[in-house]
Amino acid sequence: MAGNSQRRGRRLTPKAGAPKGSGGKNKDALAGRGRTLPADERPWHKAYSGTEKLPQRTAWKQDKERRAAAEEGRAPKIGQPGSKDTTWGKGGGRGTPTGGGRGTGGGRGARPAGRGGPRVAPGRKSNPSKDTPELLVGRNPVLESLRAQVPATALYTAQGIDADDRVNEIVRTAADRGIAILEVSRAELDRMTGGVLHQGIGLQVPPFAYEPFEDLVAAALEQAAPLLVALDGVTDPRNLGAVIRSAAAFGAQGVFVPERRAAGITATAWRTSAGAAARVPVAQVTNLTRSLKACQDAGFLVVGLDADGETDLYDLEAAVGPLVVVVGSEGRGLSRLVGETCDLTVGIPMVSDVESLNASVAAAVTLAEVARRRAAEG
Repeated sequence: MAGNSQRRGRRLTPKAGAPKGSGGKNKDALAGRGRTLPADERPWHKAYSGTEKLPQRTAWKQDKERRAAAEEGRAPKIGQPGSKDTTWGKGGGRGTPTGGGRGTGGGRGARPAGRGGPRVAPGRKSNPSKDTPELLVGRNPVLESLRAQVPATALYTAQGIDADDRVNEIVRTAADRGIAILEVSRAELDRMTGGVLHQGIGLQVPPFAYEPFEDLVAAALEQAAPLLVALDGVTDPRNLGAVIRSAAAFGAQGVFVPERRAAGITATAWRTSAGAAARVPVAQVTNLTRSLKACQDAGFLVVGLDADGETDLYDLEAAVGPLVVVVGSEGRGLSRLVGETCDLTVGIPMVSDVESLNASVAAAVTLAEVARRRAAEG
């Protein structure tokens, strides 16, 4: 009895298994893509050890790993930024990194000859140009921006969005202003925003229009109680957005920041400010020290926030006059030249052993005290 070997439609050849080798059944999709970047060359990985500027997200991952390692009593599993050259040479061949070695041959992440900058693997986008539109997300920021008549080119809404009063007003205002309203899938909106929490709404806005510094100062001096905020090397756009929000809440007429080595108004800053960036003028200055001296010449008192300040915040009687509050960077505080330029430095008294406050929190506390003093005087 031959059994199943005699049945109709029997298989005469063995079943084909999955393709062998790296990539499995997706092996063909990787053809011609070159090598995958190792972890220490990926700017978004906590093991990144490249020489390019450390992305904010990567720095956060590394700090998180350091804290976890300290709690568990082990060595942190992170990279050593700056220890591995990950830039591309401007004069070498296609895909040749500075110093030669790995990455040659125009493989994954290769750049054409003559272009500098970091390597970017397929599926990852490099930082967009400053001249490209930003996507502002979040219901409050979008609504505040539309109310403030911020220029916009398109409104994106996620399919199936839970429409509350804010969403209804956003759509109605956008329609009244003739802004294109596009409905996209939530997955597409996730892709467009890079995974940022968008609450199902996104507003495409042109690059932020900074106020001329001279106009910023002149407009502040027209007020009964001039108050400006300067940021010295604050690189986190979330801190910038939070400072702008505090400036709007406590009556400051403007904020100015350095053009280099400092955060600018990005979609992240827009979102953190909850739309306040549409109401508070922001200026970029070439030289912060020179700009502070210009404020002094115009009659402002320049006060720098410093943990070891010579004056207690609650003893700042000059808060009722024209004032510029200077907030230092997240790590090193005020730079030497800026600290020397300030008329005085002010410290925030604290009852605990905490060394210092976050830059945006320190700015909020100071601006709140200035507003309290001015209200008492008025």
